[in-house]
Amino acid sequence: MDASAPQSEYDRRIKRLQARLCEQSLDGAIFVWPIDIFYFSGTRQNGALWVPADGRPILMVRKSYLRAKAESRICDTRPFPPGKELPDVLGGSAKTIGMTYDVMPVQYYQYYSELLTRRELVDISILNKELRSVKSPWEVARMRESGKRLSEVFSLVPSFLKRGMRELDLAAEMELHLRKSGSEGTIRMRSFGQEIIGLSAAGARAAHPGGFDGPVTAKGTSGGTPFGPSKSVIEENVPIIVDYSGTYGDYVMDMTRIFVFGEIDLQLRKAFDAAVGIQAQIVQGLRPGTVCEDLYLSALVTAEEAGFGDQFMGNAGEQAKFVGHGVGLELNELPVLAKGFKATLEEGQAVAIEPKFIFPDMGVVGIENTWLVTDSVAEKLTGLADDIVYL
Repeated sequence: MDASAPQSEYDRRIKRLQARLCEQSLDGAIFVWPIDIFYFSGTRQNGALWVPADGRPILMVRKSYLRAKAESRICDTRPFPPGKELPDVLGGSAKTIGMTYDVMPVQYYQYYSELLTRRELVDISILNKELRSVKSPWEVARMRESGKRLSEVFSLVPSFLKRGMRELDLAAEMELHLRKSGSEGTIRMRSFGQEIIGLSAAGARAAHPGGFDGPVTAKGTSGGTPFGPSKSVIEENVPIIVDYSGTYGDYVMDMTRIFVFGEIDLQLRKAFDAAVGIQAQIVQGLRPGTVCEDLYLSALVTAEEAGFGDQFMGNAGEQAKFVGHGVGLELNELPVLAKGFKATLEEGQAVAIEPKFIFPDMGVVGIENTWLVTDSVAEKLTGLADDIVYL
């Protein structure tokens, strides 16, 4: 998939950013997070991007300047200046400057604050994430292709999921097929201390509690990797959760399916049906103007009415307080269908909806698909049947 965007795409992104900076009476913004730089410039190299509220942006590159110069859609792409010259690059009129504190190490903040002693630095993390959450037609086309390719990999699972496999063996096969299909391997997350490639886990091991910021963590292989597949053999008559993201043409898709050798407990089957019902309920409300929190709260009520409130979205007492999250260049973007998130949906946002139920002694069941918010009916980007696959 050709991931290079036209110049007009980057011009549009810069103009939208500058309009928001003006709305908040900011003189400009400095971006140092690699994916933010990539989003606005077209190159992911080590440096900083200065975008004035009015005027031409400047991309300052530490390494590799040669590659950045070849890839960048920012006309003024130059080597990173000596620190003492940075204030002059920004200009004397830039007094109030935005930065993305959500991903900025303290060391970076101290570096810029010490150089820009007479400037006010303010957090624009939400502003930036809001801008990136609404995908352009060019981005939507890439996400459709990404969803198609990830769905094709999931459709192959019955061909390589065999009895006697370890969870780790299934993970190796899944990751092999993802890479051979063109997935870029890296699942970018905008979170401190969060890392995961994917989940392939069975039975009670899938329900193992853990620190990953999601409903399912699984047991993992060690104390240093306490998430994802273990080295244990997959048993008969237990749900096998396969939860993976694929990154194609830079854009992430997220989906989950359930497989089983034999049959599963009737209670698990009922919980799975409840998850599919919750997904359908959310999709009905997945349209511009809907309050994100309302979708989460309605899902919570439905889970309780089905008799599975204690199992919804995590182990009892440690449940994730969301049922869906935005995706794009990173796995965890806005919007979030979560408690306390009162923003409204916008056309062009992509949301992974993942109602899941966790039973400590039996395993995990649920569903996950990525959907596009449109002006009418939400579009399913991961177009594969939602059924449990019996092997």
